[in-house]
Amino acid sequence: MDLVPALEEPLKKVLGPATAKVMAEHLGLHTVGDLLHHYPRRYEERGQLTHLADLPMDEHVTVVAQVADARLHTFASARAPRGKGQRLEVTITDGSGRLQLVFFGNGVHKPHKELLPGTRAMFAGKVSVFNRRLQLAHPAYELLKGDSEETVESWAGALIPLYPATAKLESWKIGKAVQTVLPSAQEALDPLPGTLREGRGLVTLPEALLKIHRPQTKADIEDARARLKWDEAFVLQVALARRRHADAQLPAVPRRAGPQGLLADFDDRLPFTLTEGQRKVSREIFDDLAAEHPMHRLLQGEVGSGKTLVALRAMLAVVDAGGQAAMLAPTEVLAQQHHRSVTEMMGELAEGGMLGGAEHATKVVLLTGSMGAAARRRALLDLATGEAGLVIGTHALIEDKVQFHDLGLVVVDEQHRFGVEQRDALRGKGKQPPHLLVMTATPIPRTVAMTVFGDLETSVLDQLPAGRSPIASHVVPAADKPHFLARAWERVREEVAGGHQAYVVCPRIGDEEDEPKKGAGGKASDGAAPGEEADRRPPLAVLEVADQLARGPLSGLRVEVLHGRMQPDDKDAVMRRFAAGDTDVLVATTVIEVGVNVPNATVMVIMDADRFGVSQLHQLRGRVGRGSAPGLCLLVTEMAEASPARGRLNAVAATLDGFELSRIDLEQRREGDVLGQAQSGARSSLRVLAVIEDEEIIAEAREEAAAVVAADPELTGLPGLRTALDALLDEEREQYLEKG
Repeated sequence: MDLVPALEEPLKKVLGPATAKVMAEHLGLHTVGDLLHHYPRRYEERGQLTHLADLPMDEHVTVVAQVADARLHTFASARAPRGKGQRLEVTITDGSGRLQLVFFGNGVHKPHKELLPGTRAMFAGKVSVFNRRLQLAHPAYELLKGDSEETVESWAGALIPLYPATAKLESWKIGKAVQTVLPSAQEALDPLPGTLREGRGLVTLPEALLKIHRPQTKADIEDARARLKWDEAFVLQVALARRRHADAQLPAVPRRAGPQGLLADFDDRLPFTLTEGQRKVSREIFDDLAAEHPMHRLLQGEVGSGKTLVALRAMLAVVDAGGQAAMLAPTEVLAQQHHRSVTEMMGELAEGGMLGGAEHATKVVLLTGSMGAAARRRALLDLATGEAGLVIGTHALIEDKVQFHDLGLVVVDEQHRFGVEQRDALRGKGKQPPHLLVMTATPIPRTVAMTVFGDLETSVLDQLPAGRSPIASHVVPAADKPHFLARAWERVREEVAGGHQAYVVCPRIGDEEDEPKKGAGGKASDGAAPGEEADRRPPLAVLEVADQLARGPLSGLRVEVLHGRMQPDDKDAVMRRFAAGDTDVLVATTVIEVGVNVPNATVMVIMDADRFGVSQLHQLRGRVGRGSAPGLCLLVTEMAEASPARGRLNAVAATLDGFELSRIDLEQRREGDVLGQAQSGARSSLRVLAVIEDEEIIAEAREEAAAVVAADPELTGLPGLRTALDALLDEEREQYLEKG
């Protein structure tokens, strides 16, 4: 009979159904291997007490401390037997601070006997405040008695591991469960090739698991973490390297632009010179397009660095070579904007088959879900016959009905809005796999590019075109200094008086019912105090703010609204009026976040700016300062000066460097799970590897992984690595690694 490998043994068989159920429901742990890879968050040294002075409010904590005082109080209570209730108050200390523990009713008897002055124990509970003093109500506790059978040493060694825990499962209970399964660590299959492990002086996997859960010294913890970081980096990079290797085996039609043709004509008509960065990246792309296997390239660049122009030149090169090119945009507003700007840039070169079209012209079609039936039929026919060389569209491009004559290149704009399944569905419409160019205006730190986008080669545009103006950014503390907000609206009026235009961005649309409203003047109508996160008023809304501005501080100006629930034709009409200068102020949601290009817009006011992420604020800010006049971005917030949200806004105001901001954003959000598991509520696949701090390990792991996969793509000689890959992602997830 087949025996289940030790690490695949279900926890219910080892720990019993009750404990296993809690571990599965609250920590996502199902097998012995899962539990062994649930590492301690930190360690307490025996004899060294926790700093009670630094306890976070409303968080579930574990502390090691000594009982200083214990008092039992009796009080009148109608609910208690014989009309008298009992309350036990225990004060614990660690030398740096004191903390009160409170037990009521039937729960006082056991702690009253056990928590005597001088007793040391581990306590776990949620920190709250009562009568202005920190307390833990009914905490779970574990006595630390040197002469007891269950001494600290029996399950924790010289250092006490404190595990990521929940209210239902305290750290020491997890520790005891780990002790039960720890002998199985000896049977862990090592995913690292022996030569790699020995060459880098790393301990074996069984030894690393033993040392991380039961360290004798701090050096043991360092050894274990160094080894386990390599496991996480290497296994992930092998998954990505295998995808790159598989893609490289696919055939593709080489697409070389000729010296005379559509691209050459387009370049001749450009009213400006390409930047050195644009020329360099274009060369990388053209080299890829000329190869006999599909290009898989990520083009990332600073806001306004000219990515769309670089992508358009690649699309024209493919049309020159007899193919078609498709650009996939995440929203209809952006698809329409791209279509408008591409046809404007190309001029008569976009009028293929029409009277007045240039010699090498092609047709550029738009395809979105809301198009009328007749226009849609025409667009589909142009694609199927090859009449249209370029198509720009939304998810509608992916539908089964859409057929191409010869799809040669897919350009995906703002990759983080699409799943890989959607990307691959479009790629499947070519006779052979088309080339792929992925664009993102969200700057990505190098290490993230190597993990999240690790199956793509990367090109970076970090040089802004000549003539771009600087953007000044300021935080406007509406609650502390309401006159600052009044001044913001004055600045908008001044810009409009100078012949320019403005954006006002709000977090939501605003026709929802029964929600408290708040004025554009900056005062909350539901009484929320500045800096309060709990019970905050709803986010400011486009429809309400636009109405209040038009009747108040911006009365007399031409104010329009733009949001995602408007009809596509209405959205397009609003954008056209704004682009033409017929609207002074556009009050919008984040539909204007990417791709919208109105050089005459010089000021942006972002309401409730603290409700947006760092990278999103940077994207929004990039909509101004696109012409010759300087840009101004005002970040309006009610959050208190000392709040983390204000810290984020100050960081955005302090720098225009998108790469620096993306690091800050990542550090604040933490890595999450680069394979997207975090969205499903499962635990992160990165437990010890820090994407920002461990750049060197990730870079080296990428090199090692590429070499291993090149030598043995099926990993037949590395069963431990194959097992680790299967644990990281099933076959489908390896096929479709989620992209951030």
